[in-house]
Amino acid sequence: MNPAPSPPHVAVIGGGPAGLMAAEVLSRGGALVDLFDAMPSVGRKFLLAGKGGMNLTHSEARAPFLSRYGKRQAWIEPLLAAFGPEDLRAWAHGLGIDTFVGSSGRVFPTDMKAAPLLRAWLHRLRGDGVNFHVRRRWLGWDEQGALRFASPEGEKTLAFDAVILALGGGSWARLGSDGAWVPLLRARGVEVAVLKASNCGFDVGWSAHFRARFAGQPVKSVALNFGDFQRQGEFVVTENGVEGSLIYAASGAIRDAIEAHGGAQVFLDLAPGKSLERVTKEVAHPRGSRSLSSHLQSRAGITGVRAGLLRELLPSEVYADPLRLAAAIKALPLNLIAPRPLDEAISSAGGVTFEALDANLMLRDLPGVFCAGEMLDWEAPTGGYLLTACFTSGRVAGAGALAWLAERKREPSNAD
Repeated sequence: MNPAPSPPHVAVIGGGPAGLMAAEVLSRGGALVDLFDAMPSVGRKFLLAGKGGMNLTHSEARAPFLSRYGKRQAWIEPLLAAFGPEDLRAWAHGLGIDTFVGSSGRVFPTDMKAAPLLRAWLHRLRGDGVNFHVRRRWLGWDEQGALRFASPEGEKTLAFDAVILALGGGSWARLGSDGAWVPLLRARGVEVAVLKASNCGFDVGWSAHFRARFAGQPVKSVALNFGDFQRQGEFVVTENGVEGSLIYAASGAIRDAIEAHGGAQVFLDLAPGKSLERVTKEVAHPRGSRSLSSHLQSRAGITGVRAGLLRELLPSEVYADPLRLAAAIKALPLNLIAPRPLDEAISSAGGVTFEALDANLMLRDLPGVFCAGEMLDWEAPTGGYLLTACFTSGRVAGAGALAWLAERKREPSNAD
């Protein structure tokens, strides 16, 4: 009687949502799984993302959801077909984590926290037999194809039947996403697009007076217009420029414009609920003995940081012309100089190109090596889209590795 074949042994490198999801699929598919992470514990960026409320996914319809992935939506669509937003919610419920849909359509755990979900998930993964190894930084491959790791005990080499790389992007290096994997893959001929800041703030170059008075203040209920992008929301004035959800939503287009033209001009609508005609009428209304700032406050609702933005960005002579002033309230030009550094960004664009991967996210030039998560060349705004794509790509990569291993097992050996 022939002994039962041993199960395949798979390495997952990276302990974020994509890596953990790949480990789950692999372990439940019968593989022996060892997960490695360079940090002292797994899921660090996941936990940080949940500090302000764990936004797991979004409840909007399929078409607008897919559109959030921009020029990469054709590549993301089949991944989401395998494991979409509703599947993600059901998966969380399976961990004992209830979810709800917020007023914005975003989906959160009922307690708004990431830590309980991560604890329950890690407990289940350990029960499924996943072995965790922290403080293990991946260093690439040796000449025999074994994986090299730096560890507190020195360098170690380990051989596996397949590998899932889920190493994150290039933002938040202190949490493990430092992009150190880029030269390792390029050295093996893998096409990797340059990592760039995404969901990031931008430098403006405020005057010292404006910075001292308004840095840190939110600008609420305004609209941002930039090319085809038009959306209402809010942002924050920073020491260097601007950041916040409204800025992040347009950050990819703004970043690309700055890269192409050396700068980008966006337009702020400081009174999005009012027509230009109405604002013009309010501004042109006789103000009598009142100051212009009092007049704008009482007639047009322009006060505080909004009034400060007008003073900062408009030539003084515009204030003498009600038509030009009203037009500026509805379309205030704001020149953005440069994106903030990659390590400050919420996420990164660029990474392993989809052209370098097959439909199962295996590298075409490195059979048995799969990639998932933010290290792939895609980007999306905040709002649950980032996490959803990380979860689903990890799931697809894990299933792809199982399928590849099963196919190899069926192939006749040279001795047959």
